[in-house]
Amino acid sequence: MKTKEKKANPNRGLLAGIERIGNKLPHPATIFVILCAIIIGVSAIMAKMGVSVTYTGLDRSTMEIKEMTASVVSLLTPEGIRYMFTSAVKNFTSFAPLGTVLVALLGVGVAEGTGLIGTLLTKLVTSTPKRLITVVVVFAGVMSSIASDAGYVVLVPLGAIVFLSFGRHPMAGLAAAFAGVSGGFSANLLVGPTDALLAGITTEGAKLFSDTASVGPADNWYFIAASTFLITIIGTIVTEKIVEPKLGEYKGEEKAVLTDITGEQKRGLRFAGIALLIFLVLIGITLLPNGILRNPETNEILNSPFMDSIVIIIALLFFVPGVAYGIGSKTVKNDKDVIALMGKSMSTMGGYIVLVFFASQFVQYFSYTNIGIVIAVKGATLLENAGFVGIPLIISFVILTAFINLFMGSASAKWAIMAPVFVPMLMQLGNSPALVQMAYRIGDSTTNIISPLMSYFALIVAFAEKYDKKSGVGTLISTMVPYSIAFLIGWTLLLIVWFVLGIPLGPAIGVTL
Repeated sequence: MKTKEKKANPNRGLLAGIERIGNKLPHPATIFVILCAIIIGVSAIMAKMGVSVTYTGLDRSTMEIKEMTASVVSLLTPEGIRYMFTSAVKNFTSFAPLGTVLVALLGVGVAEGTGLIGTLLTKLVTSTPKRLITVVVVFAGVMSSIASDAGYVVLVPLGAIVFLSFGRHPMAGLAAAFAGVSGGFSANLLVGPTDALLAGITTEGAKLFSDTASVGPADNWYFIAASTFLITIIGTIVTEKIVEPKLGEYKGEEKAVLTDITGEQKRGLRFAGIALLIFLVLIGITLLPNGILRNPETNEILNSPFMDSIVIIIALLFFVPGVAYGIGSKTVKNDKDVIALMGKSMSTMGGYIVLVFFASQFVQYFSYTNIGIVIAVKGATLLENAGFVGIPLIISFVILTAFINLFMGSASAKWAIMAPVFVPMLMQLGNSPALVQMAYRIGDSTTNIISPLMSYFALIVAFAEKYDKKSGVGTLISTMVPYSIAFLIGWTLLLIVWFVLGIPLGPAIGVTL
């Protein structure tokens, strides 16, 4: 008698449920319109109830710790209605990801349109062992945080193209790159601008415990360097064992056609290589001691015009060799061809620009009403009153941060509220401020990839739609949930091991005082 085999049901399970429900929702732009309406209504109700919080926080305009009160502001008052009308254009044009995306794409579009990226991918596919490609994509994503937000614009779509070139599902490549870029944002082998930004806020919080306390940009360096390998390993395992099998075989319209590199393409690569070398030398000159792109007052690079202009530099990094490649391979004949390629790259962003308009309104409404601050302060108070110490306190703090990150995307804005509460509180229990900061960074990074409030979430949804016309917010969230959970657990466990063994977090910086 044969045993009746159970057929796997792809629609079963939590992830399938999230995807099913999410994709039954309207278009992402419409979702943000609905969310705006919800915020308007909720703000009116909470303001009517007199909801407010008083907390000791960091005033980021003066970098001073002081007692502040945040009351929920209604958007249904005359002032609130005027705000919605008068700020609509500013909300849109000042939305940080918009400028980053469009400027970076001016360069990337030229490199792609001339054929440079396609030729480089052909060489990558023919020279990289198939078993290592996931590792390369995730690792590149993690390392991209040194270039601020450029990874979202460049690496996430590139991850999809690379996987497609290898005959694998492009959504898996997109997810792997997104997991590295955003989920692993607080991991890197190098100290970057985020380290300096958060260290300044942590220092102000630490001074509430000791006037001489300070935290430097490199105080988490050892840990974030080790985290780079951890996130790469976890991201690779989740991609190959969970996400890619769930996605199945790719049956979309996008195809990757790989052919042997021609003589003209080889010539183009030589031109591109020479142009890139010249460009890097010129940039290097600006970074020499007292160079024009160093900080004119402190002569440092980390906090300098160079880091402030990283997006335009990334754009030029693609544009210059892209044009050179086009000249060498004869895909570009004159300046009109170059401008046409730039225009073509902009034309593909029409849907994203529409989406950003509504997303930017929602994010600004959330900020204007102070609902995000109320959630953060209430959560902090809840954890402070829980009475946890040691490892349970650290774990609880990571989880709380991860939860608040779903509603308040800005890492520095959250930390400005939370640091004056948690840094001195955990320092009183013998923990170093660098440890508190690292615990915060873990929670802040791991839920970026499942939060629609994350600034670049709308962009990733737009990228995903290229490969799956039916995909939406639900598809992306359900795809990224395994990464979020695995990163949260794995990264927290690493911090616990670090804490138990007393390993320095950075040069001469311990986990305890």
